[in-house]
Amino acid sequence: MSLFLDLNALQSVPAANLNRDDLGSPKTVRYGNAPRIRVSSQSWKRVIRHGVEEELGEIAARTRRVPAKVSQALQKEGWPEDLADFAGRQVAESVGKKGLGIEDGGHTSVLLFLPETAIGELAKVCTEHRPALEKAAGKAKPGKVLPAAPLEEVLKQRTASISLLGRMLAELPGTNVDGAAQVAHAFTTHASEPQRDYFTAVDDWSGESDTGSGHLDTAEFSAGVFYRFATVNITDLVTNLDGDTKAARTVLSSFADQFLMSLPQAKKNSTAPHTIPDLAYLAVRTQRPLSLAGAFETPVAADVAGGYSAPSRQTLAAYVHDLNRLTGDRHRAFHGHASVTAQPYDQLGASHDSFPDLIDAALQAALRELGQEQ
Repeated sequence: MSLFLDLNALQSVPAANLNRDDLGSPKTVRYGNAPRIRVSSQSWKRVIRHGVEEELGEIAARTRRVPAKVSQALQKEGWPEDLADFAGRQVAESVGKKGLGIEDGGHTSVLLFLPETAIGELAKVCTEHRPALEKAAGKAKPGKVLPAAPLEEVLKQRTASISLLGRMLAELPGTNVDGAAQVAHAFTTHASEPQRDYFTAVDDWSGESDTGSGHLDTAEFSAGVFYRFATVNITDLVTNLDGDTKAARTVLSSFADQFLMSLPQAKKNSTAPHTIPDLAYLAVRTQRPLSLAGAFETPVAADVAGGYSAPSRQTLAAYVHDLNRLTGDRHRAFHGHASVTAQPYDQLGASHDSFPDLIDAALQAALRELGQEQ
């Protein structure tokens, strides 16, 4: 039996451009035959990951620059630059059957995902085998100089974010991690399209006879109420953490908090759209996750006052009521909500005063299902 933590949120975001396409416009999706503003899962997942890593003190990096970082670490220890560069390349070339591949500029041909501390450990392996590296450095075809086993052991290390989000590296068997967390693309609950902004910048040192601006351009932004969804396979997370349920609770708590409190940072200096969700709804399920995106297949209409937040919350609550009727409330160990409104939404389970209270209640229920109540 698998156990899932579903996280749903409704969040009103004012004028912003949280996630741009290749032309700089806010990303969009057509859903229910209506245009919506969209924020990609990768965009929100990245800021969530960084928040989890900072909170837990386990920084990881997605990068192709491991050879260069190892070279820099060795140079700080007094290695000559050419030997350090050779050692950095050997770190990538000495693992797996064919190595990780080195492209122009010394980057690996694949994107690695590893703990930040791995660079120091890889540099240590190079130091332990410096004589062999010095001997091979001048050869036209040096081959694999470093032993693969200690290098691969470092590259296989995990952090909380790697256990959560997974890692794929076909070139190195045993490195892959099936991610426990899934994050959906966020989209507006109502029809919404990008809007253009014509702006100018004044040249502070222009002469009295100078007219006009120092710079003018156009930019695009959007606004709306977003539906956001993520789910964590708690069973897989515990497995990725070697059966440590205490660690899993800590990681889950951090992920849930960062999911609710994070915001992509694009254009933040010119828009400052620092809102938090108006409504959070969490559920612990024992069969499969359930996204509530279908609640907004028909675009929400503005209320009498012209807003979308309250109608979106009401639409979500009504949809959950209908889902509960269809499923008979089966395979759901917990559900509850926290909202900006004083009036609770009975369809969304128990009302909690704060996001931390809601998260704690959900995790307690999950631990009971795992037989690890604390």
